[in-house]
Amino acid sequence: MKVLVTGHLGYIGVEAVTVLRAAGHEVVGLDIGFFNDCDFAAPPDPVPEIKVDLRDVKSSDLKGLDAVVHFAALSNDPLGDLNPNITYDINQHASVRLANAAKDAGVSRFIFSSSCSLYGAGGDGFLDETAAFNPVTPYGESKILVEQALASLADDSFTPMYLRNATAYGVSRRLRGDIVVNNLVGHAVTTGKVLLQSDGTPWRPLVHIRDIIAAAAAGLTAPKAAIHNQAFNIGRNGENYRIREVANLVAEIVPNCEVTFAPGASADKRDYRVDFTKAETKLPGFKPSWTLRAGIEELYKAYKRSLTAEDWAGPRYFRLKTVKGLQERGVLDYDLRRVAG
Repeated sequence: MKVLVTGHLGYIGVEAVTVLRAAGHEVVGLDIGFFNDCDFAAPPDPVPEIKVDLRDVKSSDLKGLDAVVHFAALSNDPLGDLNPNITYDINQHASVRLANAAKDAGVSRFIFSSSCSLYGAGGDGFLDETAAFNPVTPYGESKILVEQALASLADDSFTPMYLRNATAYGVSRRLRGDIVVNNLVGHAVTTGKVLLQSDGTPWRPLVHIRDIIAAAAAGLTAPKAAIHNQAFNIGRNGENYRIREVANLVAEIVPNCEVTFAPGASADKRDYRVDFTKAETKLPGFKPSWTLRAGIEELYKAYKRSLTAEDWAGPRYFRLKTVKGLQERGVLDYDLRRVAG
């Protein structure tokens, strides 16, 4: 199968390329390259690329493809808050434009990397795919709007699928230090402190990026009827944690560190637990395998081997800092367009 991976130079996409190629797929990438100077330990795999901003994709760019795995997005809430209108421009409108172009080009399968953040402030129960949406950020709302738009495109020739990923963690060649598990382990290794940015009480579902990639790979090969216009919460039952529990586990695994709170740490409105039964039982070929403990151990070993305190203090592994730096140097404009010359 010839597969376009958008965001193939990003945190999840860079590892998805390797997995999908190993599974026998022919992979093409699309990525604007915001994080080309952000390698961790090793560079991405070289693959053919469609060199165009996601917002400018045309159907002619996508001719000959069988499927799209769409990871590209402004990747977290602080980055989206930099310019909320751009969050909708890229995460919503460009995603819908990509899907329309893919359908026009004859692409039959479109796997959209959505998010459990669309559940937002979810209350005390475990949320399955039928739960009400309650987003608390532009990022979460944008995921809802894309899912709704893609649903309207679904027909006999075009099959969208929605991966509602839990909060990701894990080692990647394009490491992110701005997501909770990676961040807590990074602080522990480089400073001796497991630094909590909230009061630690919110619930959060967690998933290793390898399990997200496994779900995308399963979506490419599953029978159409099993995935057509369906959402799947991606994670594992038993992998919902209070943030304080995550911090305590990090302190247990990383030697000689203590749990502390950042100045001004307060409650986080994002608070929800998720039920992953549907993906674990009804997504053919999907077998999530990672636990939080195994992921923290993986991060600890990789950080000890390749992460310096100087790098951790700098912008390389933090998306908002990196993008702001590109703007300050005149590489990107306010709308996150590359500046000519």
